[in-house]
Amino acid sequence: MNKNLFVYTLSTYEKQSFTVLDSYIKEAVEKSGIIDGVVIVYCPHTTAAITINENADPDVKTDLKKGLDDTFPNKKEYIHMEGNSDGHMKSSMVGASETLILSEGKLILGTWQSVYFCEFDGPRTRSFYVKVLEG
Repeated sequence: MNKNLFVYTLSTYEKQSFTVLDSYIKEAVEKSGIIDGVVIVYCPHTTAAITINENADPDVKTDLKKGLDDTFPNKKEYIHMEGNSDGHMKSSMVGASETLILSEGKLILGTWQSVYFCEFDGPRTRSFYVKVLEG
């Protein structure tokens, strides 16, 4: 596998959760040896996602969960046989990846920002990819 492509595995413990990925991404950047470029974080699952949001107040994650549940409730009228249509909708709306700027060996993120793995159909064992590109 490409030396600048990293695969990580994590376990989620709730139906819906947000796991901070900053330490994984930092490790991938350090292992790559690249100091300027872009970092892509990608989720290969249809009921999970990647996002950037605040990591200072834990209430933000609680509010995100409630807002997503209110916006995408799991209705009995849905016909997808696995019963997780709400997870597919949340994943589609949040998105499968984020692209970050890497400058002088550090990610450019806002003061309160972190990168999250978003679980919408847990608990599960999940994987995600981090690709570090020079440029």
